[in-house]
Amino acid sequence: MRIFIILIIFLLIPSFVFAQEFGLVLNQNAEAGKINNSDFNFEYNAQIVPRMIFLLGDNADFFVSAGLLLGYSDAEDFTFVPELLRTEFSFFTNGGEIKIGRFGYSAPLPFLINGLFDGVQVMHRSTAGRFKIGGFYTGFLYKNNALISMTEYDRSVNEHPFEYSDFTGTYFAPPRIIASIDWEHFSIADTLQLNISAIAQFDLTKAEQKYDSQYLTIKAGLPAGSFVFEIGGIISAKSYAGEIGVYYTMPTPFNSRLSINARHASEKFIPISTIYMGEIYKEKLAALTVFELNYLARFTEKLGANISAKYFINEDEKSKGTEIFGKFTWSPVSDLQFNLGGGAFIPLFVNDEQSTKPVWLVKLAAVFVLY
Repeated sequence: MRIFIILIIFLLIPSFVFAQEFGLVLNQNAEAGKINNSDFNFEYNAQIVPRMIFLLGDNADFFVSAGLLLGYSDAEDFTFVPELLRTEFSFFTNGGEIKIGRFGYSAPLPFLINGLFDGVQVMHRSTAGRFKIGGFYTGFLYKNNALISMTEYDRSVNEHPFEYSDFTGTYFAPPRIIASIDWEHFSIADTLQLNISAIAQFDLTKAEQKYDSQYLTIKAGLPAGSFVFEIGGIISAKSYAGEIGVYYTMPTPFNSRLSINARHASEKFIPISTIYMGEIYKEKLAALTVFELNYLARFTEKLGANISAKYFINEDEKSKGTEIFGKFTWSPVSDLQFNLGGGAFIPLFVNDEQSTKPVWLVKLAAVFVLY
């Protein structure tokens, strides 16, 4: 644990002196909810994230950021967690780029894999599109942000609370190696947008039964006036997942968009990242179908709103419930933003292990950015 904190300090302290650009993000959020009319839960998190950019000549730069998280919940009391965030070397070539370090990666359909990863990625641009090849490792990430939960072993690692007395045993995410090849073209025949990726992950955990998997992902987008139509799919061994959506830019005096989406995954589909399909209903896309109606509006430069309604159906085509969630965003100045959100999940079908009582949740967040 000491080595990890010393590494963060070693990276950050010289940065204040030599960085060409410096920024600081202060993020606070609180949420409260009541489950089954009996269990009330409150959570609070505050995070400070300094970040710096070093310009290394005309063809390279170094970006470094780290976070210190203070958290409180009724379940775990207070926690204090350091984390190395986006930290990468970028080398620029004629028509290309090389990244080394910890940086973001996402599949064309983000519910498969999305987040920060340690690794290397090479990108090349040409008239034929943009090509990327990368290799990533998850074993040095903080487990509560990586959210790798592909197997029962992974879930047992994630459920164990973080403890400083056993830093290496309770901090890091389950180790996996991920290899990816991506190709994307933003305007085929001046119309069609196409993204294709091939992804493989290899289980390096200590589990007796390891789980390796491969995925082929294709996503296409077609703009047509005020509409954008998108469709995508993922094929893996004995499993599949897909998404279809329509986005409509509305003719209002302010910026607004209405969208309809549908996502489905077969029972054996296991995504690499745990991306929850609801704000309140915490379940990833596996043996699940989700229909969503979403409205997004930016009334002024300072005020915006978003409301969504989601309908969940299980693999047996029996309704599991409806979630409605809304959020208001207010930015009184360019460096400060407040978010207030709230909603409820209403079960419509239950089995012996589920409750018919609604679940509600309220969230409040404040973000201050200094550059």
